[in-house]
Amino acid sequence: MRSLIYAGVASAVLAGPAQAEIIESACLKSDRPGVSRMLCGCIQDVADLTLTRSDQRKAATFFADPHRAQEVRQSISRSDQNFWDRYKRFGSSAKTYCS
Repeated sequence: MRSLIYAGVASAVLAGPAQAEIIESACLKSDRPGVSRMLCGCIQDVADLTLTRSDQRKAATFFADPHRAQEVRQSISRSDQNFWDRYKRFGSSAKTYCS
């Protein structure tokens, strides 16, 4: 699993920025301790591999409004439930790769 993520990140970096850096930008604007360009860039790399652009826009809102994440997590909407499953996989991958 880890080697798959490394390979994907390497491909994304070599291919150049195909998407706007939605997650990285939100991460850098957050007031959380330990925020750095390197960490936020790593999280963006994982997001590019695991989330759609739409998912990234939705996830980026959580940096400014963490309560929004709780609302989505508890939502009964099928689309929110599907998003949350993808978001959890993204979070787990980002934790593994960027730690």
